[in-house]
Amino acid sequence: MSSLNSTKYDTTNLHGSYSWTDTLKGVYYGPGSVKTALPKLLNILGAKKAFVVTGRSLHDKTDVVKKVEDILKEHNAYGATFYEIGQHSPIAGIKSGLQQFKDVRADVIVSVGGGSPVDASKAILYFQQQETGGPFLRQIAIPTTLSAAEYTSGAGYTNEEGFKVAVSSPELAPAGIILDAELTLATPERLWLSTGMRAVDHAVENLYRPLVPPPIKHLCYAALADLFKYLPESKANPQAVDVRQKLQIASWMSLWPLKTEKYSALGLSHALGHKLGARYGIPHGITSCLTLAPVVALKAETASQEDKEWLAGALFYLRKPSAGSLESDILKLSVDIQQLVDSLGLHSTLSEYKVPREDLPQIAELALGSKDDPLLPKVIALLESLYV
Repeated sequence: MSSLNSTKYDTTNLHGSYSWTDTLKGVYYGPGSVKTALPKLLNILGAKKAFVVTGRSLHDKTDVVKKVEDILKEHNAYGATFYEIGQHSPIAGIKSGLQQFKDVRADVIVSVGGGSPVDASKAILYFQQQETGGPFLRQIAIPTTLSAAEYTSGAGYTNEEGFKVAVSSPELAPAGIILDAELTLATPERLWLSTGMRAVDHAVENLYRPLVPPPIKHLCYAALADLFKYLPESKANPQAVDVRQKLQIASWMSLWPLKTEKYSALGLSHALGHKLGARYGIPHGITSCLTLAPVVALKAETASQEDKEWLAGALFYLRKPSAGSLESDILKLSVDIQQLVDSLGLHSTLSEYKVPREDLPQIAELALGSKDDPLLPKVIALLESLYV
């Protein structure tokens, strides 16, 4: 999976550009919206037969997938359902899914679930195009978590060696997205809340990600305000569909569709999460719970002046007073993030996932992209702090 992009760029405060992902034809949101949005998107895309990609738990333990299948059948657009997609999208499942996709002669994928089905669907479409040399076929994403994989053009999956790797193309970003909060009610609480922290991770790291223009950073501020407000409310009242819908919109704002010249990790927290997740069986959301707060604290020491200003500015949107300096404000943001993690019952350690301490230098090097990066000792120390 992607390491940090080490290229140095000029400030984006005064110069830059923005492009929406080329493939996106619509984002539809609202409780119950799947009933009308899915047929509308199929019609827009001219798709005739859909291949549903999901995970086993969602398929076997809920009626969410059946609801989607029934809508497709009602419009004579159902091909088959593939539910062998595991956490972190193992390559074996992707290969099997690709074969079934070809066997039923589907012309669109409808992914249902979290980041793994969405990313696996991108990978299936990538390898299908590589085989045929023809145009990329499209995906309609129906997320049931807050991980926001549906807004990007890259697909992370786990290779045969157990490492997270990626494929990317502007053509892989889903063509349609349906945010129907009713379909999230069956999502397990820990998965729902931890992927909400993943959205917090997106919003924070976009504040210092290279080439992100100011309007998107202000959307990230709005996302942070809503995530900090509504994640605790959702934990307190899991059946509140209106709160869940607001969280889905906040997740959208945290990773607003953006066409980038190069696919790379958003920032150090994401890069570390990519290296920890697949190899040690740590869920996407939990990696953010582990790494984001300490990475933000490190930014108080190492970030550029411009990045410090954007990070410190988050306190205003969280309705928190300034601590008196940019560095103090960033450290306060780090504390607030950790307190949110803890209040949601998501505190985790590397000890729980049996990550060997002797692996830490390699994890840090892979995340940074070079053993010569001057931050390497500090990142190893950061990882050391995650055992308690």
